[in-house]
Amino acid sequence: MSAFHPEKPYNDLPLLPPVVELETHRVLKKCIIAHRALAQLQQAGALIPNQDVLINTIPLLEAQSSSAIENIVTTADTLFRHVHDAGAAADSATKETLRYRTALHVGYEDLTRRPLTTRTAIDVCRTIRNVDMDIRKTPGTALANQVTGEVIYTPPEGNRLLDLMKNWEQFIHKQEKIDPLVRMAVMHYQFEAIHPFTDGNGRTGRIMNLLFLIEQGLLEIPVLYLSRYIIQHKDDYYRLLLEVTRKNSWETWILFMLEAISQTADWTNSRIHLIRQLLQHTADYIKVRKPGFYSAELVEVIFTQPYCRIGNLVDTGIAKRQTASSYLKQLCEIGVLEEIKAGREKLFVHPKFIKVLTQDTDGFTEYHH
Repeated sequence: MSAFHPEKPYNDLPLLPPVVELETHRVLKKCIIAHRALAQLQQAGALIPNQDVLINTIPLLEAQSSSAIENIVTTADTLFRHVHDAGAAADSATKETLRYRTALHVGYEDLTRRPLTTRTAIDVCRTIRNVDMDIRKTPGTALANQVTGEVIYTPPEGNRLLDLMKNWEQFIHKQEKIDPLVRMAVMHYQFEAIHPFTDGNGRTGRIMNLLFLIEQGLLEIPVLYLSRYIIQHKDDYYRLLLEVTRKNSWETWILFMLEAISQTADWTNSRIHLIRQLLQHTADYIKVRKPGFYSAELVEVIFTQPYCRIGNLVDTGIAKRQTASSYLKQLCEIGVLEEIKAGREKLFVHPKFIKVLTQDTDGFTEYHH
């Protein structure tokens, strides 16, 4: 390995694949567990008839945690509240976090047209940052310890960036003998080490992880809440990234990422099972209490939009405005929804669903007839 000095641009960052044994015995054992967890998540997700229930909610939680890793802090509640108006009336942290969710969607759509490339990363980063940006031309911003201010890493710069990104892209697609989950861990380290943008690298890199799993057929839709584990182990995440640079410690880094995949796949899987149970229970309850206007479509709307507006019912053709308003108010009367004011608009919140999404509960309290 070339000599690494934290205060000098690391233009000697080694190309991929690393010249070490990546698929060690411990790594392969962990891979089996992670693959199994992802397969179970795929199966669970497929059992939800309307995938928007998941697409509208879990990526928002991912956006919240991934942004929080970068100290951009907002609450899940605030995000759900502002998701319809793209955060027009929200604070800057909420707007930026909502853009992460949009960026994940942009990347997901992009995969239907072309494979994962540097171009995808640029589009994702532009969306997150909301500025027209490209691979940085200026010397890299040095990464410093937030407490002491000591420089811990200076990324490569100049023409070397383009060579490294090209190599990164080739590694993703041409090293197919390496297990895709191991490849994901390696590509994530390398992306963060290259640090191709002036800002937004961490968040872009974490979105690329999810897109890669989708491209490899290990996820159908971007509903793995991977940043949940990373935010819970933030110090380890940064320490292990740096140890690959300093000591070539690939195994511990890969094991960390595999554990993140296993745990978040299990967690997301358990949420999906709870969502299914709550969906069924809510449908049964409304059917008994409000048989006059019960419909499967109505129940679906309050699960795809946890902060529901009258317009959501109108747009899905369930009812005209006045009737839609009456339906939502009656759902408040029987305790399914709660009405809140947001500016001049009324929002109808689904508390049990929000709780299942945002709290580590093993169940939910049932509605009482």
